[in-house]
Amino acid sequence: MTALVRFMRPLIIVFAVSLLIGGISAQAQVVPGIGGSVPTLAPMLDKVTPSVVNISVVSQAPEEDNPLYSDPYFRRYFNLPDQRQAEPRLSAGSGVIVDATRGYVLTNHHVVANARKILVTLKDGRRLDAKLVGSDKGTDIAVLQITARNLTALAFGDSDALRVGDYVVAIGNPFGLGQTVTSGIVSALGRSGLSREGYEDFIQTDASINPGNSGGALVTFDGRLAGINSAILSPAGGNIGIGFAVPSKIARLVMTQLIQHGEVTRGKLGVAIQDIDSDMAASLGLDDAGGALIAAVEQGSPAAGAGLKPGDVVAAVDGRPVHGAADLRNRIGLTPVGSQIELTVRSGGLERTVKARVSGS
Repeated sequence: MTALVRFMRPLIIVFAVSLLIGGISAQAQVVPGIGGSVPTLAPMLDKVTPSVVNISVVSQAPEEDNPLYSDPYFRRYFNLPDQRQAEPRLSAGSGVIVDATRGYVLTNHHVVANARKILVTLKDGRRLDAKLVGSDKGTDIAVLQITARNLTALAFGDSDALRVGDYVVAIGNPFGLGQTVTSGIVSALGRSGLSREGYEDFIQTDASINPGNSGGALVTFDGRLAGINSAILSPAGGNIGIGFAVPSKIARLVMTQLIQHGEVTRGKLGVAIQDIDSDMAASLGLDDAGGALIAAVEQGSPAAGAGLKPGDVVAAVDGRPVHGAADLRNRIGLTPVGSQIELTVRSGGLERTVKARVSGS
């Protein structure tokens, strides 16, 4: 018996090793190996990253507001020059080429605000002077124009089609290090409240966005522009996994107006609106809390002319669902003045469609 055990022990060891090797081999077939089958975003990024640029800005630093600086005796006593000149300030950001033929570059308003000189650096190292076409503080979007051959443009995606959980990539120039790529998911949609005066409908993402990423691209995994990186929420100024981007639909609307008119003219419907909660939806006989409730209608306004009344719920604009009061405000505010829009309105359990022509604010 003992001899049999001694004889069988090497066979058992060989059998166990064979099982182990077989298990590793089976696992290696499931988990991609190094030999060219590793999941990667490299092919998509090879096409996309040449469209993302670094932006260097020389701007005028604000002068001191101390009234003593305006006193000629004070200036003479401390041997200060009679003509005060603010020191130039250097800053950096990012941008996205969206039209290769005409050289249009999207970036943030705050990146190029008060700029005296704007320099764009392409991924291939070319440095180009840029002209400011127009800038809109309310949406934090600006359009630049550069002149060069062989530019690569990034195609617009449909930011309305984004869902929480979609994978995205943020590309920009954080801390002036040079082009950097980070990835994450869409964490939330329709974020607002970051500014008191802005037209906000931010995409929230946990893809790392840091200072210098502003104006860069938020890209879907199919290589389309989902948004323009705009802001971070951070007590220390660095990334904590909460970043915000202006949706591509808003950036595109603003860009069109800036190119055509050099500024954005806000559209107006003439209504006071508010969000709908679940209790309000139940009392109004609605199936869900989507849309925006009209609280008041201004006399002589486009809304009054279209027959809108307090208590009506605007559910869609031009066939696209309205997700709340802020969403409707953004849609109307960024619609060119004079445009005719189609509103889907719910009231008293019925749904109707009305047309209105947007006026200027």
